[in-house]
Amino acid sequence: MDSNAVVPTILQIVLLVWSMLWKGLGLWNAAKNSQRNWFIVMLVINTVGLLEIIYLFRFSKKRMKFSDLLFWKSKPKA
Repeated sequence: MDSNAVVPTILQIVLLVWSMLWKGLGLWNAAKNSQRNWFIVMLVINTVGLLEIIYLFRFSKKRMKFSDLLFWKSKPKA
């Protein structure tokens, strides 16, 4: 391993996991909402999750809220 690496390996792994999580969530929602153009753009362009986050919280047909990310908390039944 090169000790003079610009970006440490652990940081690369963290960025990879971060990017894949947001890309998967963004692509899933774009496909579910039949937003083909967004799906293609997110599939082709790699922005380390930034484009996907912007899509999910701003341009998606059903905008995501921060509370939607808290999937481990049970929602009260009506």
